[in-house]
Amino acid sequence: MAASHSTPGLNVAERQTPLWQNENVRAFALFMLSLGIFLLFWEIGAKSGWFVKGVPTATETIKEFWWWVTNPFYRNGPNDLGIGWNLLISLRRVAIGYIAASLVAVPLGILIGISPVAFKAFNPYVQLLKPISPLAWLPLGLYLLRDSEKTGIFIIFISSIWPTLINTTFGVANVNQEYLDVSKTLGASRLRTILKVIIPAALPNIVSGLRISMGIAWLVIVAAEMLLGTGLGYFIWNEWNNLSIPNILVAIFIIGLTGLLLDSLFAALEKFVAFGRNS
Repeated sequence: MAASHSTPGLNVAERQTPLWQNENVRAFALFMLSLGIFLLFWEIGAKSGWFVKGVPTATETIKEFWWWVTNPFYRNGPNDLGIGWNLLISLRRVAIGYIAASLVAVPLGILIGISPVAFKAFNPYVQLLKPISPLAWLPLGLYLLRDSEKTGIFIIFISSIWPTLINTTFGVANVNQEYLDVSKTLGASRLRTILKVIIPAALPNIVSGLRISMGIAWLVIVAAEMLLGTGLGYFIWNEWNNLSIPNILVAIFIIGLTGLLLDSLFAALEKFVAFGRNS
């Protein structure tokens, strides 16, 4: 029987799966292929008149996009700001309203989750206010606050509070009873149990709620700003009044890219929390 032998000098790295068989590489290649097909269809369609009159070509839109991202902070008066300024304005409003909502939703969610009485008392408010469109609050906010900046922050607050509140409540209410029993056996106080057992166990649900709330906040602010002035929403509305479709598309791409970045940050935090819990 012939003795088997391995090829000399063949290390582990050389025996690994070929690059083209790597799942991430294939996914990236498919993404680039689909993007190329989409841009080609867009370019040919716009030049051939397949779409309605006035639709810009892909190359025209990409040129506009490049101009805006290379000149983001120009200022020609209060109503003619670079897209970088408008992005910062929108992000500032989102940050203030979102942080305020989180500071209310997380503690309140913990309270409702650990107390059946609090759940029964506050749940009707949640079920009543949760389905209301955030934009329905816009006229009331303008009337009460008499300030577009404060109204934008108020809209973000009222729209982003519910996912965090609901997820926090769910996470706290569904903490493994064995954890609570062990804590009680060891003589831990109620506050220590909340800080050392309940919150760490519910953290993945809390972060998941924060992630959903951020997505909703970023979604809502653009619509609200069309009526408030300044910000990316106002930029889009202003470019529509100027019938500048390429600039509208540029703003849409920037909104999408910013949303993708924000969601990726929370996805990384979610993975970190889940890893810390399982390790």
